Amino acid sequence: MEELRALLERHARPDWTTAIDGVLIGRAERAHEPSASMSGVVMALIAQGAKTLALGDRVYEYRAGQYLIASVDLPVTGHYTEASKTHPALGFGLSLEPSAIASLLLQAQPGDLTRTSVTPSALAVSTAPAELVDAAVRMLRLLDHPRDIPVLAPLIKREILWRLITGEQGAVVRQLGLADSGLSHVAHAVAWIRDNYREAFRVDDVAKMSGMSVSAFYRNFQAVTAMSPIQFQKQIRLQQARLLLSTHPNDVTTVGHRVGYDSPSQFSREYRRQFGAPPSQDAARLRDTTPAAAQLVP
Repeated sequence: MEELRALLERHARPDWTTAIDGVLIGRAERAHEPSASMSGVVMALIAQGAKTLALGDRVYEYRAGQYLIASVDLPVTGHYTEASKTHPALGFGLSLEPSAIASLLLQAQPGDLTRTSVTPSALAVSTAPAELVDAAVRMLRLLDHPRDIPVLAPLIKREILWRLITGEQGAVVRQLGLADSGLSHVAHAVAWIRDNYREAFRVDDVAKMSGMSVSAFYRNFQAVTAMSPIQFQKQIRLQQARLLLSTHPNDVTTVGHRVGYDSPSQFSREYRRQFGAPPSQDAARLRDTTPAAAQLVP
């Protein structure tokens, strides 16, 4: 962990990216107020500090030596709980690619992996085994040797994915690579709702589009997202509204209409319930402060 912290500190950038595709480094020098964002589909390993994330009514805390898996890109609220200038929060992140996971599953021997018929939550936290930390360290060492990145980075990515697939949260990661898993069906529905969040929809139609019965769709969607489909749509609408208000603070009614609210009073009521202040007041606050992103890394 000591070397992992040193590598993260040395190579951290303001935009969280690195020279290795899909590898992220997070660094924060202070704790923040909770803020909303999309989770991404990632693994996040904390080397120093701590963070809390909320998904629906579920709360996840992870700190140094722990990793979090996000298997679906969902609206979350998060904040650093331990970070300072002298002891910044530091984390290693890796984007999870379903095709790469599917490739490893095809190579696994029968009996290597425990099967499960239960659709897991999209978020999960575990203690990082030494093998996973070691692979993250070797990946970050490549940043000091750019010539080696094209050849060695793909190999270490596969190793990290294998450690995740066979680890404590393997069931969550494996479903990413299974085309007919409950999680993959829900992920398809999540993407559709996210792309069409302004429009009203019938849950029966989205269930049919996802290839599931209505009862199975409700059950699996709730298991993965901790929300109903309608609640999920509302979360997306309100997050988008807040983003628009940060640049159009004096146009609350138009912003509400743009994200799908026909009733200004309903928009104001639900916005206040979500962010703790009515849209106009929150917009003024956004002008004075830069909200901290709720990305998973670290």
